[in-house]
Amino acid sequence: MRTRLTIAVLALTVATGLWAQNKTVQDPAESRELNDQAYIRLLRTDLKAKREQIIKEAMQLNDQQAAAFWPIYREYSAEQTKLGDEKLAIVNDYAQNFLTMSNEKADQLAQKVMALDDARIALKKKYYQLMKKALPAILVVRFFQVENQIQLVVDLQIASNLPIIEEAQ
Repeated sequence: MRTRLTIAVLALTVATGLWAQNKTVQDPAESRELNDQAYIRLLRTDLKAKREQIIKEAMQLNDQQAAAFWPIYREYSAEQTKLGDEKLAIVNDYAQNFLTMSNEKADQLAQKVMALDDARIALKKKYYQLMKKALPAILVVRFFQVENQIQLVVDLQIASNLPIIEEAQ
């Protein structure tokens, strides 16, 4: 219950920021700057600490389980950060090109996003297997449920900061 409340507060914080958004940006440089700032703020805030706190509360690990889980989690988190850097590069590329988007560029960006999604899934599969060797499957599934909820909030925040693609005129 406490975990749900924490996730709800995190979601409410994100939603509050969403209501204040103005998505109509005409200058590509301004758009890129806004998107960079929003994404970097999101990544560089204490989200990592909040994420760990939410996971800690949700997992309710004993000392032995915690000793097995946290080193694996930190490796997972480091690899997730690399994927976050890739996402930032895609967001920057999109923001730089969205007003003059060609079919070719749109396709290139779509391919990068799908490859990133595949990498995210592969990472989850890898760490599911690693965690399952150290912890009961129920705890591992619980972790990935909570991780998925948090990631959905993060993805919503990022998506809400991106202007919708339009055909170049």
